[in-house]
Amino acid sequence: MEQKSLSDLQQKLQELISPSPVQVINHPILTAKNINVSVKRDDLLHTHISGNKWRKLKFNLIAARKSGIDHIVSFGGAYSNHIHALAAAGYYLGFKTSAIIRGEPHYANNPTLKQAQRWGMQLHFVTRQEYRDRADSAYLQKLQQRFSDAIIVPEGGSNAQAITGVSELCHEINTQTEKNVDHIITATGSGGTLAGLIAGFSEVNNNQTKVTGIAVLKQAEYLNQQVVQLLAQANKKITVPWQLHTQYHGGGYAKVSPPLAEFCLAFEQQTTIPIEPIYTGKMFYALFELIKQDYFSAGDNIIALHTGGLQGLQGLQQQKDKRNKK
Repeated sequence: MEQKSLSDLQQKLQELISPSPVQVINHPILTAKNINVSVKRDDLLHTHISGNKWRKLKFNLIAARKSGIDHIVSFGGAYSNHIHALAAAGYYLGFKTSAIIRGEPHYANNPTLKQAQRWGMQLHFVTRQEYRDRADSAYLQKLQQRFSDAIIVPEGGSNAQAITGVSELCHEINTQTEKNVDHIITATGSGGTLAGLIAGFSEVNNNQTKVTGIAVLKQAEYLNQQVVQLLAQANKKITVPWQLHTQYHGGGYAKVSPPLAEFCLAFEQQTTIPIEPIYTGKMFYALFELIKQDYFSAGDNIIALHTGGLQGLQGLQQQKDKRNKK
């Protein structure tokens, strides 16, 4: 197979992905509290390769192509946004992709993994016990021997290259907004996006922006250390204040409470911005709760990062349909 060039990849990247817009939203509570909220619409980066998943993949793909590697292996659950985005990136940008999937082979029939396979991704299902070893060095060494022609990207894409990709977003925002950004807020699952925002705003404006993460899973306090480790791996300095809120998980990862479902529906009706309840829904719900609690000061300018993940709505609907049939 002819070796694909880095310049070809960079040209395709320019053709496929443009900076996402920043959209101001209006809401009665924002008016009442004198708070300005804009949304960085990373869900609009690309139809299939969007949000923080693309930001975190970009420099992993560039690093692979620089090394002459055209095979990417990663990890994910059956409805993983990261796996979906990786498969799409492989299809559009000329990479072979493989995924280690937690769970049983029948999951291959869900909407997320069906589409990943259409894009050419090879799926390898493992037990939940084996999947727990996904960050273990001995396990990764064996996996590297098995996929000797590939680079292995962590679950969620969160590594040093991901920090560089998310940092680009902060430089985009700096050129797109005239006002100082007092706060930026993001959903947090594996820590890479939060770490990238901390790194990026540390580069852009030193200590003027506070970075806030909303954990979408239970018992997520460990992510504080994960963020620090990711920043150290990427050799990034921290000069901005940051915080991870762990109380808005709504029962745990992929758990959708009735109040959260109602909020997501109302938010989309009020703003015309589509969201899903696993990541962005929880983030916006938490943001509005914090505004109600006067966590922010009057006049604050807040950017909420829309991290995409809308493909996950298909899987949620499928699971709902199955429950209704029982």
